[in-house]
Amino acid sequence: MSATLHKTIRLTMAQALVRYLAALRTEEGDGSLIPLFGGAFAIFGHGNVAGIGEALYQYKEVFPTYRAHNE
Repeated sequence: MSATLHKTIRLTMAQALVRYLAALRTEEGDGSLIPLFGGAFAIFGHGNVAGIGEALYQYKEVFPTYRAHNE
């Protein structure tokens, strides 16, 4: 029996959530896999989503954030 080495990855809850959402795929009729979510819509403020905002920024290449602007 061969030994398998596992590398531990330390993530915040927000980083784990964004990575999970970015990794989800769905199958089209022709069998190809496409992302289940194309990104996230977000309105940031008041510090209530600071961790999520930081994680979304970190993974912006694979899970874009679409921000709403009013002004």
